[in-house]
Amino acid sequence: MERVEAELFTDGGNNAVVRLPGRRSPGVLIQGDSLSILRADVAEVVEAFDQGDVAGARETACLLLDGLDALLARYTAALEAHEIPRPY
Repeated sequence: MERVEAELFTDGGNNAVVRLPGRRSPGVLIQGDSLSILRADVAEVVEAFDQGDVAGARETACLLLDGLDALLARYTAALEAHEIPRPY
């Protein structure tokens, strides 16, 4: 394990915006339990499609998209607050 100092651009929370040493742009640190939930939600979409439940797959996919949109908005707001250009 290596210990490093990172720049924190938001509160810690479940999805902190941080910049690691040597990186030009910040990233998003997602806690392990949140990552596991995200993976389970994607698996639910795939399972719904496999079962022919297009409406259920779409509903779950829309919820995933909403969550990712909120995460991207938090990331963008953190960059703007610190006058950092978007990397995309």
